[in-house]
Amino acid sequence: MKDAEPLVPDRTRLVITGVFRLLEDVIFVGLGVLLAGTALYMLTAATISFGQHLFSLTLTSSAVVELIEQLLLVLLVVEILYTVQVSFREHTLAPEPFLLIGLIAAVRRVLVITAELAEARSKTEEAFRFLMIELGVLTLLIVALVMSVVMLRRKGDRGEVRANG
Repeated sequence: MKDAEPLVPDRTRLVITGVFRLLEDVIFVGLGVLLAGTALYMLTAATISFGQHLFSLTLTSSAVVELIEQLLLVLLVVEILYTVQVSFREHTLAPEPFLLIGLIAAVRRVLVITAELAEARSKTEEAFRFLMIELGVLTLLIVALVMSVVMLRRKGDRGEVRANG
């Protein structure tokens, strides 16, 4: 049998692929610029807020929790920026940055719940129970994400040993 001729010639495929790759790069650069600007703005706002609390001597535990929450949000945006950078550089999606983003988001939520638990005395028993359930689920999620990151890194380490050895 004779091989069927492709509907689109190879040269046309290469041109179309090149155009899509260029569009992907432009989008990644745009995302990177927006994410970097957002992270810088949020970091500046958190620094100003911290300075105001510090100099006015109003740095309370709730203000510190709020600051840590803002900083974790900055870290989350920076981790997303890193993911965009890796995707731009390698034209692949690596799972580890996404796991780290999820880990940071879960830890951030745990901090918020911890702050809410400090004020839980004024809440009902049912609200307290829901917070505890959410805290338990988040703990399991954090353990699963950490295990996933560790397994990915071990898999990568074994691959390096094979390539070098």
